[in-house]
This record gives sequence, structure tokens and C-alpha cells, in this order.
Amino acid sequence: MSRLAANLSLMFTEWPFLERFDVAAACGFKGVEYLSPYDIPPQELARKLKDAGLQQVLFNLSPGDKEAGERGLAALPGRQAEFRETLQRALEYAAILECPQLHVMAGIPNADEPPALCREVYLDNLRYASEEAAKAGCRLLIEPINQRDMPGYYLSLQEDAMTLLSEVDADNLRLQFDLYHCQIMQGDLERRLRTQMPQISHIQVAGVPERHEPSVGEVNYPYLFSVMDELGYDGWVGCEYHPLGGTLEGLDWAQAYGISASLPG
Repeated sequence: MSRLAANLSLMFTEWPFLERFDVAAACGFKGVEYLSPYDIPPQELARKLKDAGLQQVLFNLSPGDKEAGERGLAALPGRQAEFRETLQRALEYAAILECPQLHVMAGIPNADEPPALCREVYLDNLRYASEEAAKAGCRLLIEPINQRDMPGYYLSLQEDAMTLLSEVDADNLRLQFDLYHCQIMQGDLERRLRTQMPQISHIQVAGVPERHEPSVGEVNYPYLFSVMDELGYDGWVGCEYHPLGGTLEGLDWAQAYGISASLPG
């Protein structure tokens, strides 16, 4: 049975962020992920995790200047020093939060940047980051993201991610497979799960096309969960979706996986 992790950046937004840990735990989640923790001291987050009995399973390196539209730095020429700073900060958080893996966002290069240069910078940054993360006992992930939600994002196709993993050839650099993004860009989800499973260390789900609950939309998630079980996937499945209505009202789909759609009492 798949282990579900609540994405606290998108789910339980009816509550203030720091209250979402307890609510997620009360619903039966054992793990959580979120986009970015850096505006909250890591010690405070660690206390929330411990008090709620939750495991931190994933968060992202800093996206850069998010208000200016940046979505990562790894493939941006001229930003290597800043990328290294964000990596060290993320590793510091990961150590305190006992989080085993981090998502390295590629970013949205300027349209006038030579593609070959972006690729060279991306590979160099991934090699450096993998070495630094290995020293800390941490795993790094890359994730193809669809061009509809994030136009211009450097990495959008599963096969491109697999090629990058092969070229970097680091044991602790792995694939974050978001079924929502893949369905929008390429489809053929079962076959890609089967062929890429040896490189997958994290899976994320959401309904397609509107990124609501996995029970809403065109993807047969119960079948894909059975495929994950057949393949022996024992990692986390991140619920990275925007609830169609209230978060609790939309959790009926997850009851088969040990999640309650109502709070105790």
C-alpha cells in the first residue's frame, strides 16, 4: 500500500501553515511535504513535526526570486554561486528536519540564453549538488514540470530527466515522478512508471487537468496505485493538489489508503 504524504503548501490551507501539521496527522497522514520552508526557522518546523508524529519527506531548494517569476536556479547561467548558497541552506534545513531528500528545481532560463550553455550549467550544478548532498547523507531529485503550468521551465520530459540522471551518474540523484505533470506533457503513465521505476524515489499525484483530488479528472489513479504496489514501490506518494472544495471534504478518495476524511471528535 502506498504511503501518502500531504503537501501542506496546497492542502489544509483553511488553517494557518503551522497548524496544518496537526490537522494532517489527525487525518492519518504520516508524512508531509511542502514547497519552501525558508521563512520559518527549521527548529520550529522540527518541533511541529515531532509533536505531530510526522516525517518530513521532501521540500524544494529555494526557487530564487519567486515574486519575479523565478522557479529554480540550477539551469540558469551566471547564477551558480547563488545556487550553491541555496543548496547549503537547504541541506542545513534537511539535517534539522531529518528530511532524506530535496527537489532541485531547474528554473526558467531567459529566452536568449543558449540551450547548450543552460544544459552545461545544469549538469555542472547537479554534479556539484550531488557530491555535497552525499556528504550530508541526502538524496536529490529532479522533476519534469509541464509547460502549461510553468511555461519555459527547463525540464519537462521524462526522457530528458532520465538522460540527465545517466550523465550525472550519481547514486543519490534520482527521479521525482509527478504523474500530473507527465500526463499533461506525455501520458502513457503506466509504461513510464514501469520503465523508470528503478530511478524513482518520489511520486506525486493530482487530478488532470485541473490539479484537484486524484479522484477528479481523466487519470485512473486506483489502477496506477496498484501498479506501484506490483512494482514494489516503497517510497512516499505526495498529494500535491489543490482541493476542489474543502480539504477534508475531498479526502474520501484516500480512505482506502488509511486517511480519514474527518477530524476526530
